[in-house]
This record gives sequence, C-alpha cells and structure tokens, in this order.
Amino acid sequence: MKKILTGFVIALLSMSALADHHGAHNADLRAAIVAFDHAYATNDVETYFGFYADDATAYFGDGRVNLAEYREMWTGLMASGGGVELNEMSDLQLQVMASGDVAIATSFIDNRTRLPDGTVSTSKAFETDVWQKIGDNWKIVSLHYSDISPQ
Repeated sequence: MKKILTGFVIALLSMSALADHHGAHNADLRAAIVAFDHAYATNDVETYFGFYADDATAYFGDGRVNLAEYREMWTGLMASGGGVELNEMSDLQLQVMASGDVAIATSFIDNRTRLPDGTVSTSKAFETDVWQKIGDNWKIVSLHYSDISPQ
C-alpha cells in the first residue's frame, strides 16, 4: 500500500510541475494575444503584423489572404480616413500542446470599422489562431476569422 501511495504522490507532483510549466507559457501566450488584439483595435500596423510568422496563413471571409496585400489594404484604409474603432475579444479559450510551444486560441470578436466615407461596419465573428513559440516570441502561424451571420 505504501508503494501505491508513494507512486500516487509522485504522479501528482509530476502533474503539478507540468501545470506550472504550462502556466508560465500561458502567461506569455495570453500577453501576446492581448497585445495582438490591442494592436489591431488601435490600428497599430507595425505591432499587429509583427505578430504574424513570416510564412503565416490567414483566412478572412471567403478565403485565404496574402498578408502583404492585407497589410497594404489596411494601411490604405487608414490613410483614407478609415480604421478599426472597436475590436473586443470574449470567451478566449486556449489549448497548449504538450510540447508547450504550439497553442490554439479561439474567441468571439465584436468589431466595428469605420470606412473612408464615414459609414460604420459592425460584425461579430469567431476567430481561431494557431500560435507557435518561435525563438522567444509567440507568433501566429495561422489565423481563421469567420463572421457570425445575424439571426
């Protein structure tokens, strides 16, 4: 019985150490996610695009977008008087892979964007981001943004 209890205690301690290890990764990851969302909400192009890995894929609306073209479109939107007015994330869920260097973040997004002519576009969406720790930084390697149809 003593051997069983000792084995059980060792297993619990191992799981606790593993949870602490992932907790530290989660703090870094959560900070990156919040900074990414804030950069988008405040039209900070450099910071926002700095979170994407060089070879990242992104899907908005009808399909895959070229990140260089997306950046150019967004910069043009702001230069002509448009931009993001609101981008609020809710119900953030994280799944960190056992390796600790890859994670999936899912959330809901409430967005309001001002177009150059002054009209405002609002949307609600689901967002799924695949993050990877590259060097010392969390980067998005894939992002999928899907509008939620009004009911």
